[in-house]
Amino acid sequence: MKYSGRVFPAPKVPEVFLLFWIVKLLTTGIGEAGADYLGAISIPLAGVIGLGSFAIALWLQLRSTTYHPVRYWTAVLAVALFGTMIADGPHVILGMPYYVDSGIYIVALIAVLTWWQRTEGTLSVHSIVTARRELFYWATVLLTFGLGTALGDTTAIEMGYGFDWSIGIFGVLILLPFALWRAGRLDATLAFWASYVLTRPLGASIADWLGKPAAVGGRGWGDGPVFAIGLFAFAGFVGYLTVTHSDVEGAHAAHIAHTHAHDKVTLEAHND
Repeated sequence: MKYSGRVFPAPKVPEVFLLFWIVKLLTTGIGEAGADYLGAISIPLAGVIGLGSFAIALWLQLRSTTYHPVRYWTAVLAVALFGTMIADGPHVILGMPYYVDSGIYIVALIAVLTWWQRTEGTLSVHSIVTARRELFYWATVLLTFGLGTALGDTTAIEMGYGFDWSIGIFGVLILLPFALWRAGRLDATLAFWASYVLTRPLGASIADWLGKPAAVGGRGWGDGPVFAIGLFAFAGFVGYLTVTHSDVEGAHAAHIAHTHAHDKVTLEAHND
């Protein structure tokens, strides 16, 4: 059987609930701080580490047939690091404005999502049960990181809003898809991908605000320390998910149902 024809026993993505967004936001900040830190040491070194970690982590993820938190989130983290580099590269090396980067990534993202929808009939992350859908998924994830990086730098640097205002802008924008979905005005899948894109500029702006010098609007912690602190927090959350299995598809809903059932039994026993 060809790789694209492989079928998995369950979705190869985690359950989407609060902790998913926390870890996703962490990866965006780590990717931003890590890329800047490595780039300051050596651009060739940063390129080797970024591309190498991306290739290895994604290969490990794609060759498996089941979801595992460490494998999955390591791949996301590697995509975050590499995605930052491919967004910053044209600007640093070619002098391309970030808003041009943003436009290119928007077109590419729409093209991939359209191809995915026409090929598979769904863009839902809950449907990642075949190898072909997983390839579409990771291509989309990579483009969202590139787009998010370019958008964050557009507002903070080229539009002159700075890191603090960018945090506020994207902090508000990321709530809109959720609010529209809750109000029944936006499809759940579209709301997910819109929020997924916006986590990138939000997390990157937070990392830049913490790490960059006060002279450019930051807190001056340094990219290296922010990178290290982010990795420590990331390891803690992913370790928790690995032990509890709370992000396995269906596990969170089952836990909530079990909790509600237990509360109901306790209440009935108390009333008796």
